[in-house]
Amino acid sequence: MVNLHLSWLILIVAGVFEALWVFYLKKSGGFTQFNATILFIITLIISMVLLSLAMKSLPMSVAYPVWTGIGAIGSVIIGWWIFNETITLPLMISFCFVIVGIVGIKVFS
Repeated sequence: MVNLHLSWLILIVAGVFEALWVFYLKKSGGFTQFNATILFIITLIISMVLLSLAMKSLPMSVAYPVWTGIGAIGSVIIGWWIFNETITLPLMISFCFVIVGIVGIKVFS
């Protein structure tokens, strides 16, 4: 079994890969762009494998929300930075709640 600290690190990396597969999904243009589609599939598989490894030591009720939260925050940042999507103040405040929730799950689990 993987130690708990390593499981958290694996989970964080899995969340980063979740944001990456969402990025490549967008870039794939509905699976019409071959390279982006292949990168989507690769990053999706990596993200899922890492999530499953982290869940060997972490409860599903902790790992899955943290994984999706990291992916969601990463997707917002990528959308804003690369795709010039607008981030409004209410959206920013809402995502701060997501971050607080992720930190809370880590602290209290």
